[in-house]
Amino acid sequence: MTHSTEVQEKLSTLKLLLLDVDGVLTSGTITYTDQGDEIKSFSVKDGLGLRLLMDAGVRVGIITGRSSKALMARCDNLGIDLLFDGIKDKVSALETILAQTGVTAGETAFAGDDLPDLCVMKRVGLAITVADASPEVKQASLIITPQRGGEGAVRKICEDVLKAKGLWDGIVTRFSQ
Repeated sequence: MTHSTEVQEKLSTLKLLLLDVDGVLTSGTITYTDQGDEIKSFSVKDGLGLRLLMDAGVRVGIITGRSSKALMARCDNLGIDLLFDGIKDKVSALETILAQTGVTAGETAFAGDDLPDLCVMKRVGLAITVADASPEVKQASLIITPQRGGEGAVRKICEDVLKAKGLWDGIVTRFSQ
């Protein structure tokens, strides 16, 4: 997928990637055990992409309406410390994150998939969504990944950022040696 010059510029100057969880980092399916515990499945490929992105100096954060122990464990495993879960007002969370990090909205991307994400997507420099997002979210997005949520969509976003910053070939070379 080739991006427009405008999108390439936004990707190359990106300092902060914010993500919704259910439907972006996961397929959106929520499974409960008989004990009532919630189970979420995360893509290992997305995880590597996020680690590579953070290693390249791009901050990563989460803004999601739901809370779960599984998400907390995943963020801890990946080293994501900007975790805003159980959030009803996603715009307020965005403003808090921007104030904490000193990053501007224009240097920020948000990947969401459904209606509660639109308010944040309209306030950041780069709105991104996944292949199985709602039509309204797709319409509001500058990038729509070919992958569905939980199936490598976040990895694709990370690769696009790293390629736009001119870092991808060096990363591949490092893993090839």
